[in-house]
Amino acid sequence: MSSLADGIVKIALPLVAIRFTRSPVLIAGLSFAVTLPWLLFALQAGALADRLDRRRAMLGANCARGLLLVVIVVALALGAGSIWALYVVALSVGVAETIYDTSAQSIMPQVVGRDLLPRANGRLYAAELAANQFIGPPLAGILIATSAVVAFAAPAGLWGVAIVALLFVRGDFKVERKVRTSLRADIAEGLSFLWSNRLLRALAVMVGLFNTATSATSAILVLFAVGPRSAMGLSAQLFGVLLAGSAAGSVLGSFGAELAIRMIGRARALLVSLVSGGLFVGIPALTANPVIVGVAFFVGGVGIVLWNVVTVSFRQRITPDRLLGRVNSCYRLVAWGTMPLGAAAGGLLAQTLGLRAVFALMAVLTLALCLGMLIVTDSRMDAAEREADQGLSAGETLSGRVADGG
Repeated sequence: MSSLADGIVKIALPLVAIRFTRSPVLIAGLSFAVTLPWLLFALQAGALADRLDRRRAMLGANCARGLLLVVIVVALALGAGSIWALYVVALSVGVAETIYDTSAQSIMPQVVGRDLLPRANGRLYAAELAANQFIGPPLAGILIATSAVVAFAAPAGLWGVAIVALLFVRGDFKVERKVRTSLRADIAEGLSFLWSNRLLRALAVMVGLFNTATSATSAILVLFAVGPRSAMGLSAQLFGVLLAGSAAGSVLGSFGAELAIRMIGRARALLVSLVSGGLFVGIPALTANPVIVGVAFFVGGVGIVLWNVVTVSFRQRITPDRLLGRVNSCYRLVAWGTMPLGAAAGGLLAQTLGLRAVFALMAVLTLALCLGMLIVTDSRMDAAEREADQGLSAGETLSGRVADGG
């Protein structure tokens, strides 16, 4: 339910915004605003996830998001809507998202045994992606066709349902803390663990650059695809269907991720993800045919979920539970903190070079990330997990064979 609400809101924001402006910079700025909290607040969110009961943190974040949309619904109903009101919504929803998503990802090993994490993450991504990207975008198009008020009222209700569902998850999900430390010390410890580990550092940088590329293209995609003056000439409803192609690939990939990883290995699965990602961001530079673009989005969706299942499960396995919230947030600071920068870059590049140039440049950047696979190998990931399973200290892991490439 939370993911479905997310999927509706993030598509509804630019679709409502084009009623107020056609400026590429202002439209892309909404993507910048909704992802900016990952740059400014991710570290604090991770420290809170390791200090608070993670389920309660998720409840609080969803309450805040639901109440926020109630306010904007009232404002739109009274005719007080504007592009700047949408910016407030985007930024505030993004802040709550940092807390919710960091806590949700960190709670997973407390619910599922670490050996089952790849399977559990695959199934979880299937549910999340089906709601967020497969059902959410076309549903947002339908709701927008009704009215902007309905488009924002629906996700507010969905977050309410999610709150009720989460109340039925029983148990204590607060990590025991033996020593009292400051928030700054907690953040520094998480940063040190991530950045001293060669594999986690490489994966974080790679996904950060990949998200820069996808954010740059997604921020301007609505201008390329929607409206009679656009290259594709799609309606808002068909735009949602186009985006659902990526979600369909992600859902399929999530069910087959465990089998694919077992057959070709994790490193090859990551390489496939990067190549399909290049197709995903670059195909609009070559054609505006909706069918071809849709197929490329489908293939890209498969690759994205493969990447997520491999990297998230790996990070959860080698990170001590007491550090997981902070390490997740530090990772996402690099991985998601680049998204507002990518969105801003996409708008500025489109303004000066044109829309197609953005897709072409981001495809080149994505394919260049394949060089990172010289560092991320199956043998190094296996070694890191063995050391984690043996209970070695973080210092020994970071200074031993993993960092040396053994």
